[in-house]
Amino acid sequence: MDQKKEYIEVYGAREHNLKNINVKIPRNELVVITGLSGSGKSSLAFDTIFAEGQRRYIETFSAYARQFLGGMERPDVDKIDGLSPVIAIEQKTTNKNPRSTVGTVTELYDFLRLLFARVSDAFSLQSGKKLTSYTEEQILEAIKVNYKGQKVMLLAPVVRSRKGHYHELFVQMAKKGYGQARIDGELMDIEYDLKLDRYKTHDIDIVIDRWIIGESSSESRMEKSLRTALDMGEGIIGIQILSSDKVDYFSKKLMDTDTGHSLALPEPNTFSFNSPKGSCNHCKGLGTIKKVNTNFFVENPKLSISQGALLPLEDIKSNKWILSQLKNILELFELDFNTPFSEIPSEALEMMYFGLHKEEQKVLKHAGITKKIKINFDGLVPTIDQIIEDKESYEATVLERHFTQEETCPQCKGTRLLQSSLSFKIDGKNIAEINAMSLSDLKIWLHEVKDKFSEKNKIIATEILKEIETRLQFLLDVGLDYLSLSRSSRTLSGGESQRIRLATQIGSQLVNVLYILDEPSIGLHQRDNERLINSLKNLRDIGNSVLVVEHDKDMILEADEVLDVGPRAGKFGGEILWQGNPKDLLKADTITADYITGKRKIEIPAERRKGNGKSIVLKGATGNNLKNVNLEIPLGKLVLVTGISGSGKSSLINGTLYPILNKHFYRAVQEPLPYKSIEGLDNIDKIVDVDQTPIGRTPRSNPATYTGMFTDIRNLFAELPESKIRGYKAGRFSFNVKGGRCETCQGGGLKVIEMNFLPDVFVHCETCNGKRFNRETLEVRYKGKSISDVLDMTITEAVDFFAPIPKIYNKVKTLFDVGLGYITLGQQSTTLSGGEAQRIKLATELSKKQTGNTLYILDEPTTGLHFEDVKVLMDAIEQLVNLGNSFIIIEHNLDVIKLADHIIDVGPEGGKHGGMIVAEGTPEEIIKNKKSVTGVFLKKEMES
Repeated sequence: MDQKKEYIEVYGAREHNLKNINVKIPRNELVVITGLSGSGKSSLAFDTIFAEGQRRYIETFSAYARQFLGGMERPDVDKIDGLSPVIAIEQKTTNKNPRSTVGTVTELYDFLRLLFARVSDAFSLQSGKKLTSYTEEQILEAIKVNYKGQKVMLLAPVVRSRKGHYHELFVQMAKKGYGQARIDGELMDIEYDLKLDRYKTHDIDIVIDRWIIGESSSESRMEKSLRTALDMGEGIIGIQILSSDKVDYFSKKLMDTDTGHSLALPEPNTFSFNSPKGSCNHCKGLGTIKKVNTNFFVENPKLSISQGALLPLEDIKSNKWILSQLKNILELFELDFNTPFSEIPSEALEMMYFGLHKEEQKVLKHAGITKKIKINFDGLVPTIDQIIEDKESYEATVLERHFTQEETCPQCKGTRLLQSSLSFKIDGKNIAEINAMSLSDLKIWLHEVKDKFSEKNKIIATEILKEIETRLQFLLDVGLDYLSLSRSSRTLSGGESQRIRLATQIGSQLVNVLYILDEPSIGLHQRDNERLINSLKNLRDIGNSVLVVEHDKDMILEADEVLDVGPRAGKFGGEILWQGNPKDLLKADTITADYITGKRKIEIPAERRKGNGKSIVLKGATGNNLKNVNLEIPLGKLVLVTGISGSGKSSLINGTLYPILNKHFYRAVQEPLPYKSIEGLDNIDKIVDVDQTPIGRTPRSNPATYTGMFTDIRNLFAELPESKIRGYKAGRFSFNVKGGRCETCQGGGLKVIEMNFLPDVFVHCETCNGKRFNRETLEVRYKGKSISDVLDMTITEAVDFFAPIPKIYNKVKTLFDVGLGYITLGQQSTTLSGGEAQRIKLATELSKKQTGNTLYILDEPTTGLHFEDVKVLMDAIEQLVNLGNSFIIIEHNLDVIKLADHIIDVGPEGGKHGGMIVAEGTPEEIIKNKKSVTGVFLKKEMES
């Protein structure tokens, strides 16, 4: 390092709640920003520094390019000096696309495809023999035997699934005298002006000759034509019988001796499940299909069809024809639409669901005549399949949501690829098998396979293997050794997807970049934290600045510089309280420092709760990596599920237990992972999953509307004497309906002004000045405050203001109790952090009438929470448990784990080395357990 230290200097930052602060952040160091939730850490790191870096980058584009990107707003800051290009690695960036996997995100799969395309051996699908290459004589012989007496065309493949218009190729072929080509499966004449769509992929075969096999005039020129075709097709020729569309390829390269069929030489996209060249035709490369499940058709078998027992009939709009056919089927069994569903025989159900085509004579005894019943029905299941396949209408979406479930594709068995793509192997394994290995196993396999290549292949493979191994190592360094490349991105937790992006960034080896990370330690066990910190230091050491927003004790102590933002949250925060080396943190007088030195701490409870003696027992869970787990959840206690990342905690709770309970209580659609049995469902009466998803996606949703308190506030205003005189009802005080709201901004309070070439600007509506309501509505006041003033109050102010009105007071008080005193009642929910959204949901639960039999499930609730906030959150949870409710929390935070009444530790490792319950009991019992990794860290924490 040179003597002169460089800084990123921020002057006058006022974004959100920042109080016009100036701050110098050293460059090329690992800097941690910490402080209470909502104190302004993210406002400084993401909304100021990152936003400005991003904006400057986009400014470098031409005006033409900028209009497509949409401009970036200039953050509210006077100036920032010393900024380098910025890359933000946030948690929100999980890809919901079902095609995206760990392999495609990290680009490791691309290298694997290249490896397979260049050095794999092909094996026949029929006989399993290794495919060998042939001489021209053998090809000729095979043609003469296989196509005796047939009229055939000899084709030379010149283009294989490549994009382009190929105008020059056709001109060249026409000059050589070739008249026809088979383009994308159709025969066409070659013209001088023939051009194809250059953005689509094409297959082009040139017609070299036409033969009648066995005729002497053809025989004499066969050899010459074949040689020409082989030269042009680079060793592959096609034979097409004139009367059929099918082309059989023969190859000098890979061919099965018994059948004479050859495989096209592999290209990287042969192994891509996102390309039609490699993806399984049945599931289009998704690995799963949506299958109609007839179990979802009937909910209450006591009803008859005319009372609505068959649910799909309710969703299908034009069902007259279906009804007439079902009526005929039932008539065969002398039943009708008024028969209770449970009395319809299974034979009739089979016909109703899967169709029947026949005519029957039926004797009507009382009338003495015979009646013809004609049934020509495909069945309910195929009909629904057809509607879903067409995807034209909304009813297709509804049917798909209600009556289908995902199943592994029966053709590719979930590998996503064509059978022919799986016939290429390296060291006896095809690409799907390698894709399914955990990353730690993949590393071992790559190491072993190196020496198994032939001399020629070794030279080819070395470079590719080197690339794969370096990238793989970065993924292992951030603690992801339990993932497999085939794991779908949708199923990754926020922390995992963030660490994958981190590994990809380290792999790109950029220097002089400013990386901003948002709590990378989420979802990481203490054991893996060290590896993560080392990865970040590695980024710093190659010459980057790393800025981390983090609450983790280890990370704070390992940093080069710490910024503590505070003193409280919301409008009481937004100042830099302390900045310096973590070693000097002991002298600092801030809440963070107090927790690190141990002046303040979360106390361990004197005794653990005994619970109510009842429990829920789940037996034989085998989903993902679970090894036939039997789980017992004691009720009336605070139960924590802990374990190494990837050990199977989420599979067990979120994947198996929660869907079972959700289905039982609320008829939810999600299918649980496989399990044998569950007992004790009667011991609870409802289940609530409190996660960190936003409470609303529009700026119109806010804490007051979400908790339902706004309805009460509007009713209160409607009851005031002034409202009664004016005849105002509660709707007058809503900013979502016409009447009381300001019509200029339609109750939004903001107006969007569209600027070409510049970002859209939000300005306060000039009619109502951002108050959302019109003048008349605002004249109604309660204790001197209008409805708009109430929405602008912080929760803390509202607690005093609404003290005399119990209905509203209870709801505001619970928000205050979970530590959200700093947010305003009308704050847009889009500006709330994940931790804040989660606490608003908890508060809403706390304010409801308690039955004392609810089971709450929380997945890492401490995400984004400072030590002080964790304490507040846990106090709120303790309140609910003391009322007799049960909690299951999945968590790595030791401050929370030590408060548990019962711990279930899953492990011992991640991935396939996990999936078992290693230890259970109180924290005191877990510490003594030698097998538990969590116990080792918990012991340090409880003894400190």
